[in-house]
Amino acid sequence: MADTILVPGARDVRGTLDSAADDSTTVVVACPPHPQQRGHRGDERLVAVSDELTSHGIDCLRFDYGKWDEGRGEKADTMRAVEWANERYEHVGLFGFSFGSAMALLAAAEGAEVEAVSALAPPATIGDGLDVVGAFEQIPVPVQVVYGTRDDIANWEPVVELAREFHQPVVEFAADHFFIGQTGKVAEKVGEFLRVNVGNPE
Repeated sequence: MADTILVPGARDVRGTLDSAADDSTTVVVACPPHPQQRGHRGDERLVAVSDELTSHGIDCLRFDYGKWDEGRGEKADTMRAVEWANERYEHVGLFGFSFGSAMALLAAAEGAEVEAVSALAPPATIGDGLDVVGAFEQIPVPVQVVYGTRDDIANWEPVVELAREFHQPVVEFAADHFFIGQTGKVAEKVGEFLRVNVGNPE
């Protein structure tokens, strides 16, 4: 079951809530890739992760950012989506792909109330002043980093190196930035990490 959600706030932030069951106490907020690169909540990687989560009893909120704001507004959108989730669920996790993974990491570092973060193909920086690597050190919850060794779009190396330095789980795929042909396997790895670290319903 999927419901359209309007996330309260000054910016127009809309989402799709994929529900596993009426009594689910756990949700994962999913951040889409770059909106100026046609990124949106219907991205196949977000949908695959959502399907994996709902099949194991976890709801998923996939959302679209408001008007483009150089990453700062988008980070605020992520914070508000997490706030919305925390008002309705006992346990909240955070996931993002590409630009969305940067938003997830930045929001978690700034105090978004989540139990774990999964970052798929995370870039090291977003524009001026949005330092994903620097933010990583401030995140107080488990962080999973998933990347493709053939990814020549995101500058993922610094994030992966730091994750290993902090003994956080790192998953490597022989894949490009979009994980063509491996979306299902990626979703399984992301879903497994989030199930273990967010609410642990099983």
